[in-house]
Amino acid sequence: MALTIRVLILLIIMSFVVVQQKGDAQKHQKTEGLLMNCRFDKIYQLGNSLSDTGNCLRESLCGSHSSCRRFPYGMNFFHKVTGRCSDGMLMIDFIARESGLPFLNPFKDRNADFSHGANFAVAGATALSVESLAEKNIAMSFTNSTLSVQLHWMSSHFKSIGSSEEKLKNSLFLVGEIGGNEFNYGLSQGKSIKEVRKMVPEVVQTIIHGVKRVIDFGATRIIIPGNFPIGCVASMLTEFKTNKITAYDEYHCVKDLNSLARFFNHHLQQAIVEMKKKYPNIILIYGDYYNAYLWLLRNAVSLGFDKNSLQKACCGIGGIYNYNTNRTCGAPGVPVCVDPSTHISWDGIHLTQKAYKLLARWLIDDMLPQLNCHV
Repeated sequence: MALTIRVLILLIIMSFVVVQQKGDAQKHQKTEGLLMNCRFDKIYQLGNSLSDTGNCLRESLCGSHSSCRRFPYGMNFFHKVTGRCSDGMLMIDFIARESGLPFLNPFKDRNADFSHGANFAVAGATALSVESLAEKNIAMSFTNSTLSVQLHWMSSHFKSIGSSEEKLKNSLFLVGEIGGNEFNYGLSQGKSIKEVRKMVPEVVQTIIHGVKRVIDFGATRIIIPGNFPIGCVASMLTEFKTNKITAYDEYHCVKDLNSLARFFNHHLQQAIVEMKKKYPNIILIYGDYYNAYLWLLRNAVSLGFDKNSLQKACCGIGGIYNYNTNRTCGAPGVPVCVDPSTHISWDGIHLTQKAYKLLARWLIDDMLPQLNCHV
C-alpha cells in the first residue's frame, strides 16, 4: 500500500514537471511579431560567426579557412552557401524578420542594399586585436577583422552614406556576441582555463569601448550579448572529455568551462550597469545567451529535439559528440543527419536554424520590455 502511494506521488510529480516544461516552452511562442512595434528602420550588427551573414566568405584570408564556405551550410533555407555558419538562418536573421526588415547584407558585399542596415560581423573574429592576442601567445590565423576593424568599417560606412544621429535614432545595434573566440583560441592552443580567465577584464573593456564608439555614431538602442554556456558545445565537450563524472553538470556540460562563461558574462553585465549610469538616455541591454541556451536544453524534448542527440553535431563524424576537429562539416565524406531540426548543434561549434529560431524567440521575449517599444 505504502509503495503504491509512493509510486502515485512520483507519477504526479513527473507529470507536473512535464506540464511545467511544456508551458515554459509554449509561452515563448505567443509574442511573435511584437518586435515590429519597435519600428526599427535599420539594424546594425557587429560580431563573429554567430551573426556573420557573408563577410568572412568575401575575405581572402577568412574565406579560405572557413568551413562555412562549403555545402551543406545553408542547405535548409537558402539552399546554397551564403557564409552563414548554420544549415539555414541565424539569430540576427530572425530578429530582422521579427522587426519587419529584410535580412542584413554583409558589409563586404559592395553591391548590396544597405538601406535597412548592415552586418559587419566576421566568422572567427575576436574583441581583442591580433596584436593583443599575440602578446598572450595566442595565434590568430583565421581573420584579422577584429572588433576595432569592424568599427572602422562601420565608421566609413556611415560617412559614405552621410549618416547622422537623427538618421540612426530608430536603429537597433548589436555589439556581439563577440569576445568568446579569444577563450576558444586560447584553450585550443594549450592555455589553461585559469590563464584564459585572466583575459576577461581586458576583453570586457574592449567590448565596452566598442559600445562607446557606437554611441558616438548616434546609436540609442544597443544590445550587448554575453556568451553561451561553452561547456555544452560539442567541440568543447570533445576537447575536454573526461571519465571524471563530477566534471559534468546535470546537462552533461563541462562545469569549469561554463564557470568561465559565467565569469565573463558577470563582468560584462557589471560593465553594462556602470555604463548605464554614464549614459542614462541610451538603452543598453544585456543579451542573455547563457540562460537562453539553458532554457533550450531544459525544454529540448518538448521543443522537438531528439533527447539522444542534444549535444551531438548534426553535420560531423566521430566520437560520442559526432565531432572531429580534423574532419569537420563540409569536408569530403562527412555526413549530415537526416533531420537537422532534431539537433541543437549543427557542426559541433555552431547551432542549427531550429535552435537559432528558438533562441531568438527567447531573447526577443527577454529584451522586449527593456527596449521601450509601444507594445
